[in-house]
Amino acid sequence: MRERMTVEKIYISVSAGGQQVVAEKIDLVAGSGIVGDRNFGLSRWPGQNLTLIEVEEIESFIDEQNLAYDLSITRRNIITRGVKLNKLVGKEFLISGVRLKGIELCEPCSSLGKALASPTLSSGKVVEKFLHRGGLRVDVLTSGVIEVGAEVVCVP
Repeated sequence: MRERMTVEKIYISVSAGGQQVVAEKIDLVAGSGIVGDRNFGLSRWPGQNLTLIEVEEIESFIDEQNLAYDLSITRRNIITRGVKLNKLVGKEFLISGVRLKGIELCEPCSSLGKALASPTLSSGKVVEKFLHRGGLRVDVLTSGVIEVGAEVVCVP
């Protein structure tokens, strides 16, 4: 039996570098992203509308580093469970009927490295640990609402 692919958690941030705020649901506008998020309406590059990451990758990092359980540490918008996000690059998929397109991997940057570095783990090692596991940059193709618990459905 295939594991269900779902939205585990949702976060938005109203300002660059600002606190990640938990949301039970988000309103998305095609081509603009999440209403109320710092990147709403920006289109400096493809995939700026929305970011996703696998909860399994965050939990693995938290366990390895013996950190407090905090799924917001990667600053991605949607945390998924049971979804192999790397396989969605270049593909369309649905969450709660909202059509999305995986644009590119959301590779870790130096900001993430610095934020998660510790006395026992350098910034560079953080980036290395999240390389090809940092999530997915997504374009929002249709408007709608996504809620925690929603199923992620691949479009054939």
